[in-house]
Amino acid sequence: MQTTSDQSIAHLTTDVDFSAQRDFLGVSISCLTLDQTMAAVDHAIKHRRMLRHVCLNVAKFVAMRSNQELDRDVRSSNIVSVDGMGIVWAARALGIDVPERVAGVDIMSRVIELCAAKGYRVYFLGARPDVLERAMVNAKIRFPSLVFAGSRDGYFTAEEEPKIVTAIQSSRSDCLFIGMPTPQKERFLARYGNSLGVPFVMGVGGSMDILAGKTRRAPLLLQKVGLEWLFRTIQEPIRLGPRYLKTNVRFIAIFADALISKRFSS
Repeated sequence: MQTTSDQSIAHLTTDVDFSAQRDFLGVSISCLTLDQTMAAVDHAIKHRRMLRHVCLNVAKFVAMRSNQELDRDVRSSNIVSVDGMGIVWAARALGIDVPERVAGVDIMSRVIELCAAKGYRVYFLGARPDVLERAMVNAKIRFPSLVFAGSRDGYFTAEEEPKIVTAIQSSRSDCLFIGMPTPQKERFLARYGNSLGVPFVMGVGGSMDILAGKTRRAPLLLQKVGLEWLFRTIQEPIRLGPRYLKTNVRFIAIFADALISKRFSS
C-alpha cells in the first residue's frame, strides 16, 4: 500500500522508482540515489510540476521531535533526502536500505549544472547580501551559461514577505534555492512553496556559504566517515559546537532506544 508521500511524488516520472519511501523512526525518508533525485528534479522542471525538496540530517531530525511546525513542514515535502551519515548508518542498522547519502550541497551543485545545461532559470533567496553576491558570481564563473531569474538576501521582515513572493512569482524561475537556517527555510517553503509557481523548490541552508567560499566543505574522507559536522564545527565552534553536541547526544539516545526495541521484538 502506498503512503501519502508515495502518492505525492509517484506522478513525477515513470523512469524513477519513487516507491522507495521508508519510515525512519516516524519520519518518511526518500531512499533515492543522487542520480534518481536529479531525474526527479529535471522531470519536475521540464513538465512544470511542483516538487518540494528537503534534506534531513541529525540536527533537523532531533529538532522535529520538539518543533511541530518543522515536523509538519518536513513531512509535507515531496522528497526528503538523507543528508547526514548519522541518518544513513542508523537507518541501515534498523534494516532500511538507504542506497547512499544525498547531501544538499551536492544536489544544489548538480541542479545548478543542470540549469546551466538546459537553460533553466535559477532564483537565489537567502544568506547575507555579500555572501549571496559572491555565491552568484562563483556560480556564473563555474557555469557561464547559467541564467539567474532573480535573487534576494535572507534578511527581511515578515511584512516584506508578500513583496518577495510576488517577485519570485513574476521571475519565471524554474528553480528556487532557499539559503536560510532551519526552521526559517522550511517555514517559508511550507507557507509559500505551492503558490510561487516555481517547479523545483529546495532549502539549502549553509550551502550558499560553501558556494560563496565563506566556509569550506570537509575533505571527501571526512564526509565518508561521517565527520563533516566536526569539520564545520571547527570552522564555527561557538555557533555550531553546542548545537551539534546537544543534537548528536539526543540522536544517539533515540536511535539506541529504537535499536533495543527492535532486537527485543524480533
